[in-house]
Amino acid sequence: MMETELHDVKPVPPKGHVISPDSPSSASPVDDASQKDDRPLLKSDSCSSSSGRISAESLEELNKKFAAFARHDVYGPLGRGELPLVEKLLLGVACVTLLPLRVVLATLILFFYYLVCRICTLFSAPNRDEAAEEQEDFAHMRGWRRTVVVSCGRFLSRVMLFVFGFYWISESFRDLEQEQSPPQGKSSSQNDGKIQSQRPERPGAIVCNHVSYVDILYHMSSSFSSFVAKRSVGKLPLVGLISKCLGCVFVQRESKSSDFKGVAGIVIERVKESHEDESAPMMMLFPEGTTTNGDFLLPFKTGGFLAGAPVIPVILRYPYQRFSAAWDSISGFRHVILLLCQFVNHLEVIRLPVYYPSQEEKTDPKLYANNIRRLMAREGDLVMSDIGLAEKRIYIAALNGLLSQC
Repeated sequence: MMETELHDVKPVPPKGHVISPDSPSSASPVDDASQKDDRPLLKSDSCSSSSGRISAESLEELNKKFAAFARHDVYGPLGRGELPLVEKLLLGVACVTLLPLRVVLATLILFFYYLVCRICTLFSAPNRDEAAEEQEDFAHMRGWRRTVVVSCGRFLSRVMLFVFGFYWISESFRDLEQEQSPPQGKSSSQNDGKIQSQRPERPGAIVCNHVSYVDILYHMSSSFSSFVAKRSVGKLPLVGLISKCLGCVFVQRESKSSDFKGVAGIVIERVKESHEDESAPMMMLFPEGTTTNGDFLLPFKTGGFLAGAPVIPVILRYPYQRFSAAWDSISGFRHVILLLCQFVNHLEVIRLPVYYPSQEEKTDPKLYANNIRRLMAREGDLVMSDIGLAEKRIYIAALNGLLSQC
């Protein structure tokens, strides 16, 4: 299937080179923030036509086919486009002034919050899930410890966003009560799920579109919610303890243990717990499973909706003029450097009221997920796309093939 997709876009590879899913460029995960990219930031990426220059037609066809992951800022495909002279000068100045300052400040904030978490967890045993391998967290602490961890976490996350250039964040709240229309193919009686603010039920999760790793910082500052993370994150210096204080759900997809409940099983339990217990941390769900360029909404995975609990839909947008904060098809290292080199970054947040699922949606998580997705697409002016992570990897592999000789 992947070979067929790559054949359809007809890239212009160098002689003797074939783009395939087995090639190094497509074998490594695109969402790995540690993916290496040794291309100099200020290096020109223009190539002569005789040496395999990218045809505008091939690039346009790729971007059209995989529109949800295409970049349209001045830095071009994979962040390697030919920059105007003014942009090169701005980037050069930022690299020697703004970048080191922000790196130092961000490191100090991270280290300080780690010390706060370390002090608050002293002589406190972590909460362990015996049914899940190595699953532990400190999110269920009570009293002053939890208050300090949450308050400092929310404040320092906002300070970190400020350091990253998000000086102000535009937040809007939509009142959609009684405005929700029945989904396609459903009558009003079949769509009982409504935005009903008068119902006292506590939501079990926040559902958000996924655009960048900055999403996590924002949600930490606004709700200090728990996330799904790789098990290796819990073992990282500094970040590991912080993630446990957040109450992150650590997963290991490669695990073959018979008692491993899987991502969906753990998430369902945590969503139900948050719905039933006001002291439990709220779960933060990114049901798309990967990031986009912020203009599209990918199909939702149903795992987080199996609990049938009410959810809070949130939509994030990152307006830009020069560099897009969306972490779509650009390597993690390059994206962090360019993001920190922008003097100002922008974030817009649209918060929707709590969505209470109908009985039909509770018994049909796919219907529930699709209705939430349609609601978010409508209110956030997002285009619904039917592609996903597999197609994203194909797109990255094709772009790497086109750019390999530049």
